[in-house]
Amino acid sequence: MKKYSPWRLSVAPMLDWTDRHCRYFHRLLTQHARLYTEMIHTGAILHGGAERFLRFNAEENPLALQLGGSTPSDLAACAKLAQQWGYDEVNINCGCPSERVQRGSFGACLMAEPALVADGVKAMRDACTIDVTVKHRIGLDKNEDYAPVRDFVGALAQAGCSVFIVHARNAWLKGLSPKENRDIPPLRYHVVHQLKKDFPSLTFAINGGLQTNAQIQEQLQHVDGAMIGRQAYHTPWDLTTWDETFFDAKPSALDRDEVEETMVCYMEKEVAKGVPVLTIAKHMLGLRNGVSGARAWRQVWSDHKRKELPPRMIYQQAQEAAVRYRFGE
Repeated sequence: MKKYSPWRLSVAPMLDWTDRHCRYFHRLLTQHARLYTEMIHTGAILHGGAERFLRFNAEENPLALQLGGSTPSDLAACAKLAQQWGYDEVNINCGCPSERVQRGSFGACLMAEPALVADGVKAMRDACTIDVTVKHRIGLDKNEDYAPVRDFVGALAQAGCSVFIVHARNAWLKGLSPKENRDIPPLRYHVVHQLKKDFPSLTFAINGGLQTNAQIQEQLQHVDGAMIGRQAYHTPWDLTTWDETFFDAKPSALDRDEVEETMVCYMEKEVAKGVPVLTIAKHMLGLRNGVSGARAWRQVWSDHKRKELPPRMIYQQAQEAAVRYRFGE
């Protein structure tokens, strides 16, 4: 099999979504795409207990830890822990535009402080040998000048960062919610393409608005990789096409029923440890999108009245609901 960039295709870090249960589910669908944790603040890891925030299932690799933070010493300490825990990569979030994140002086506002981010990159590279990467936007607010993002990348490259995951929208720090920041600032893919032209030795993965394999293939003509967010989460069965389409590898051998059965077995183990069943089930609600009976099936798995039932009983009820729908009962 041809050797591809580790960043050729990945699922984006998404707050409240890409937890370890979600990633276990996604790994059943694609063996080769890189997965990312939710953004985790350095303070939470260093003061809230590393095991709580860093533990993951061995099946999830290749896996990256995304950090929120700006203090170089804290970023370095977390990078060291990431390597000890078995992550393949540690990523700095320089793209989140939320006001809460801004108050903590990290996320997208760090694009205005390339020297500080560069210090963080240097400290992290000194603390670990795994890949240190940065995820960022193409600009701040309504300034669409190219020079600031070019200089930001240049400063970080000098500090030793060679991989950049670029959301091809500006981050508007005032006046838009995080959700609006994913839709309203215009997509400008050509800016990311220009970064690759200006820094050909660096690795660039593009993020933002990609929904189909054809769109991903088009972007791979210009950059080294693509990162998919909400589309991957809401239509997870698309991931089963990725290994064959983008990595020349065999697709997952599991059908939807087998994936669901595997998830039920996983739920049984996790529920025994005290994890609520719906905390896991919510991540697979898109599994049967486009299949007859999907809505009836989804309603059972998302029903809070069933949250105390054993996973296998919910599974059986969901299957029965889908069958009743298909036969018009």
